[in-house]
Amino acid sequence: MRKLASALGIGLLFWASMACVSNEKIIYLQNLNDNQVISEDELISYDIPEYKLQYNDIVDVNIQTEQDFLLNGFNNKTAAANQQMQVAGQSGGDIYYMTGYTVDRNGNIRLPIVGEIQVQNKSLEEVRMQIESQLKEYVKTEVYVKVKLGGIRYSALGEFKRPGKFVVLQDRMTIFEAIANAGDLTNISKRDEILLIRQYPEGTKLHRLNLNDRQLIRSPYYFIQPNDQIYAEPMKVREVGAGENAAQSLALIISAITAAVLIINVATR
Repeated sequence: MRKLASALGIGLLFWASMACVSNEKIIYLQNLNDNQVISEDELISYDIPEYKLQYNDIVDVNIQTEQDFLLNGFNNKTAAANQQMQVAGQSGGDIYYMTGYTVDRNGNIRLPIVGEIQVQNKSLEEVRMQIESQLKEYVKTEVYVKVKLGGIRYSALGEFKRPGKFVVLQDRMTIFEAIANAGDLTNISKRDEILLIRQYPEGTKLHRLNLNDRQLIRSPYYFIQPNDQIYAEPMKVREVGAGENAAQSLALIISAITAAVLIINVATR
């Protein structure tokens, strides 16, 4: 019986050691060992790469002439169109899905009068200048063109509190903003092994990120891009059935000890 009790005690100790998640594994942006220290008041500069349009992107193209400005003012969106955009944004859809232009497999969008325009691997500014140039062949008055993406579309999978597909109506977004938008990570997610799946014109690449490391701010993956996918893997504590916090772990340990005592009492009778 003593051997049984000892074995159960050792097993409980081992299980208890696996049950707790240390703060070092869940705190973001730490100055980790062997890395250059980034102080809290230090100014960090970064070069944000200009996004190039890809297949299946949805582009909003707004074309106005001088006459349009005189008749409708600078904001010529109709009330119905504004309402439709608000509903689409609140539902998590792309607000330009119904009114925008989708980049086809050949990298083109098709506009009225102008026809097909090659936009793949081009920036929004390059597309704007190209549309303005081609429109001047048909429109003799001054033309004003605005080209935008329908926000930033990305997916959050795995150990998020609110995983899913999101559309955020802004031009720039950090990975921490994307995580916050998905409800933050759970306590048992591997913050030091986040998998970023990024689309490039030539294909897809997988990148491993360490959210615990403050050096992430200087990396090219600090800002997410449209169509990014963020996957968070679970820690080993999920396999051993441990709790996500101290209170849950303590409750599980007490339950295990109670069960062990009952087993020992039954065995000694």
